[in-house]
Amino acid sequence: MKKLISKGLGVAALAVAISSCSGPKQITEQQVAEAAVDGPTTELVEQKQKEFEYLFVEALKQKMFGNAQEAIQLLSSCLEIDPNSSAAMFELANIHAVNNDFTSASLLLEKAISLNPDNKWYKLLLAQIYQQTNKFSEAANIYSELLKEEPENLEYIYMKAALLASSQRYDEAIDAYEQMEQETGINEQISVAKQQIYVQSGNVDKAFEEINKLIENNPSEAKYYGLLADLYQSQGDKENALKNYLKILELDPESGFVHFSLANYYLENNELDKSFNETKLGFASATVDLQTKLQLYWMLTSNPQQSKLNTVQQEELIEILLENHPDEAMVHTVYAENLIKENKLKEARTELLKALDIESNDYPVWERTMLIDNDLQDWEALYEHTKKVIELFPNQTQGYFFNAIACVQLEKYEETIKVSDEGLDFVLENPQLQANFLMLKGEAIYKLNKKTEAFKIFDKAVEIDPENYLTLNNYAYYLSVEGTNLDKAERMSGKVVERFPDNSTYLDTHAWVLFKKGEYTLAKFYMESAINNGGEDNPTLLEHFGDILFKAGKQKEALEYWKNAKNNGGDSDVLDRKIKEEKYIEE
Repeated sequence: MKKLISKGLGVAALAVAISSCSGPKQITEQQVAEAAVDGPTTELVEQKQKEFEYLFVEALKQKMFGNAQEAIQLLSSCLEIDPNSSAAMFELANIHAVNNDFTSASLLLEKAISLNPDNKWYKLLLAQIYQQTNKFSEAANIYSELLKEEPENLEYIYMKAALLASSQRYDEAIDAYEQMEQETGINEQISVAKQQIYVQSGNVDKAFEEINKLIENNPSEAKYYGLLADLYQSQGDKENALKNYLKILELDPESGFVHFSLANYYLENNELDKSFNETKLGFASATVDLQTKLQLYWMLTSNPQQSKLNTVQQEELIEILLENHPDEAMVHTVYAENLIKENKLKEARTELLKALDIESNDYPVWERTMLIDNDLQDWEALYEHTKKVIELFPNQTQGYFFNAIACVQLEKYEETIKVSDEGLDFVLENPQLQANFLMLKGEAIYKLNKKTEAFKIFDKAVEIDPENYLTLNNYAYYLSVEGTNLDKAERMSGKVVERFPDNSTYLDTHAWVLFKKGEYTLAKFYMESAINNGGEDNPTLLEHFGDILFKAGKQKEALEYWKNAKNNGGDSDVLDRKIKEEKYIEE
């Protein structure tokens, strides 16, 4: 007796929609029209009657056009004319519900129902709002009232049962589902709902009965054995769980999802090799959608400390995904993230670019690519990629910012100024980014030998973001090179070193400022710290240390550091002269 009318699945969809949406929106325009026919309830003078009708119709128009505030004002005016208009209350409640103001909506609907208890649309909307606010028991009671008028309405019965279950009124929920089952016959949706209630209420034997009833009714349906296997697994019956998982493969050898169930089964039983083999079979299956595979991959790898997969196994799963889904951008992105974790930045960038060849409008992937270009200091690549980003996403400031960085590094100074100004036009309430653009612009202007103008821009950058340590460092260094405002330079570089006491670049700047001030002993202290914090192979730092040592009266040591700078790539004419003439030569 399988009478499951199309309403069966429709009801399920309705239940899901109500529980997931941001606000009750299931009442249709036709239902609204039906609900509104009540009109004003008091006897009004003819003029007031016409005014009410005009305002009410105008409110419906404004609501239809999406002008919620105007509609609210008009409906409020309607209620001033007729405080007992249930139709105006309903319309006003509907707008409040869409705006997630469920308190106002429920108060209006409760009042409307007290004035017009026979209007089912009022009750349906109130039931939805109760459900949205987790008042499941109250919502179930409304469906009980509705069923008095329409006792065979399957949607009402199903919603009542689901809400009773949510409010833990389990016996009543079972009764409601059985009432529905009398109309539809044995039905998967109902049996699964009943099984879940039995499990929640501790009646496991009844839960098994429901699943076995489905199997008896349709023994060739593989997924019912999956339900049974999961139930056995939850009860710790590993033997029967495995038996039913294997039954699925017998009935449906192409099923990919069962491999994930078996993988979980073996994982819980600490049979890790078998678990991984089943996982691979699931990843290779054409019957499993890519999104499911990716979700499982992220679940297995998101927490490295708890992951049951080693690095080799993760790569093996990615290879399977690449083999089966080579034209899916997300697969290449996932592979790239895995390579980034292993610090294989060039290989990761290759995969990101493959993803962008497939889907060029994925901005987060472009941003990841720009960051890698910057980390690799591949300025040509960064320049080319940022030009493309600006073309595709002209409102994204990061494209302009990284392009300006590339332009500075490639000595495209005029272009740096232009792109920095363009990027600044898109900066909103972000002083750090604004200061960074100004810093890059100032760098370019300084390199164009417009030093006074550059220093004014640096001053503005520091004023906007006093904690921008990169700007403070660079500005201090340029002042020291020019030998001007050295006290100011010392304050700025000192602030940076205080915040980053182990950064060799910042320590070098501070030492050089002190050197220019003639404070050679203190300069030597900071430069030694710079060398010891990663600067031992940096030709600039080594040459600077030689300069400081010479001025400190240690000429032999100075010569050794100049030679060391030369051996590590220093190639300036001035450095060659220092070594040849064995003395400090100011640039």
